[in-house]
Formats: sequence, C-alpha cells, structure tokens
Amino acid sequence: MNRQKKIGVRRQKRVRSKLRVVGNGRPRLSIFRSSKNIYAQVIDDVAGRTLAAASSLDKELREGAKTGADCAAAAAVGKLVAQRAKAAGVAHVVFDRGGYLFHGRVKALADGAREGGLDF
Repeated sequence: MNRQKKIGVRRQKRVRSKLRVVGNGRPRLSIFRSSKNIYAQVIDDVAGRTLAAASSLDKELREGAKTGADCAAAAAVGKLVAQRAKAAGVAHVVFDRGGYLFHGRVKALADGAREGGLDF
C-alpha cells in the first residue's frame, strides 16, 4: 500500500472512531466520492444493515444532471437519500465524511441532506 493510501485509510478510521463516541446508536450517513460519481448510504451499525441509499447513478438523477461529479449532483443525491431515509423512519443521523474534507461535493451533499429533512 502506498503512502497516500495509508494516510487516507488512517484518516478514515480516525473519523469513524470519533463517530462511534458521539453517535449514541444513531444511524450513520456515509458517503463515497469517486471522480465521476458520488454515493450516500444511511447505515445502522448496530443491526449491520443499510437503511437507505442513493447515488448519482440513480435513474431519476441521471436524467436531469449533466454529470455525476459536480456539486449540483451531490446536492440532489443528498436530497434523495434524505427522502429515502425519512421513508425508512430515520430522522437523526451522524455524518460520516469518510476521510474526505468537508468541502465542495461533500459539503453540497450534506447541505442537500439537511434540506431534505435529515438532522445532523
């Protein structure tokens, strides 16, 4: 494993360990950001299952977006995952940025999820 990958994995573990302390059993809104798309999941770590998920590859988002790799697509994914989480009965989550900086697409997804009704 190269040095940059090790640093990223270490940062990701540090973020997740802090979330376990402050989470108090709340589900986790986890994101993954690739160069072409963005993905979000609401995960219940106690039960070990995914409660809601959305990505820029979803059919309803793909039709309206120019690309899956911009802030507008990330905000739309945030709103969609919030809508699906509310349908699953989840209102309060912990935001897991997954080692990414809270900037750009990650921030746009978080703001979209807040607009959609998730509280974190």
